[in-house]
Amino acid sequence: MGNSQCLHRCCNGAETPASSFSPYKAGESPPPPSSPAINMAVPYSDADSSLRSLAGAAEGFGRSAVGGLHGPIHFVTSLAEDGPGSLREACRRTEPLWIAFKVSGTVNLTSFLSVSSHKTIDGRGQRIKITGKGLRLQECENVIVCNLEFEGGVGPDADAIQIKPKSSNIWIDRCSLRNYYDGLIDITRESTDVTVSRCHFKNHDKTMLIGGHPSHVTDRCIRVTIHHCFFDGTRQRHPRIRFGKVHLYNNYTQHWAIYAIGAGVESQIHSQCNIYEAGKKKAVFKYITEKIRRRPGRDS
Repeated sequence: MGNSQCLHRCCNGAETPASSFSPYKAGESPPPPSSPAINMAVPYSDADSSLRSLAGAAEGFGRSAVGGLHGPIHFVTSLAEDGPGSLREACRRTEPLWIAFKVSGTVNLTSFLSVSSHKTIDGRGQRIKITGKGLRLQECENVIVCNLEFEGGVGPDADAIQIKPKSSNIWIDRCSLRNYYDGLIDITRESTDVTVSRCHFKNHDKTMLIGGHPSHVTDRCIRVTIHHCFFDGTRQRHPRIRFGKVHLYNNYTQHWAIYAIGAGVESQIHSQCNIYEAGKKKAVFKYITEKIRRRPGRDS
């Protein structure tokens, strides 16, 4: 399996993460994790009511993401796939933008929607559903995606959110993701410093992939935090990991069909204060035997 490491602690007696997993500077302390079963605090209750107060509130490896904080607020006024007032038009612009919505409804994508650097896609206040294809965060940095629904992706390689290649400082927060043809969130090809928080995953097979192939040794740079997420009867990959470092805490995973977490080649996993409620399948951690391949390969 190539030196896969995994440290798991149940809700009582959780240990402080190893320093190699900490995204905090020397002298700083991370917020203490608490059990999702008893944590009743409202997320970001300390933030004020202004739209952009969300910036900088991420925990973990994606904590530097401020999205479009330093740009103007830009409103999406059309649910069309492209054109004036559309989400695609806003995401392709090169300047920082805090993208909000004046409409509610479904955006049906026939091709991936590429998100450029320094963007926040903020669905708060409306109900925005993405279907058909998903978002592609390609060679970009400093992106926040929050309060969107992803459902009904179609066609080969259709992921709800693709983070690849070489993207960094990404925060995916409070999104609902289900029923896509391929994966729900893929983080591959040297993308790093990503936080996925408070998301609901349901009705899906290959839920989350981190590190795409045993030949992608440069994915050793990957660092991902996943916290306060609900994996609700999804079959596998909560997540499935190759290379890199992944910190999981305060997540609730129930009734998987194959395994909860898949640990592959050189994966380093710190599982802390999570709840795993098995159904018919009891395997929480699956150690997947694979070796580094010295040839190019495609994401699986």
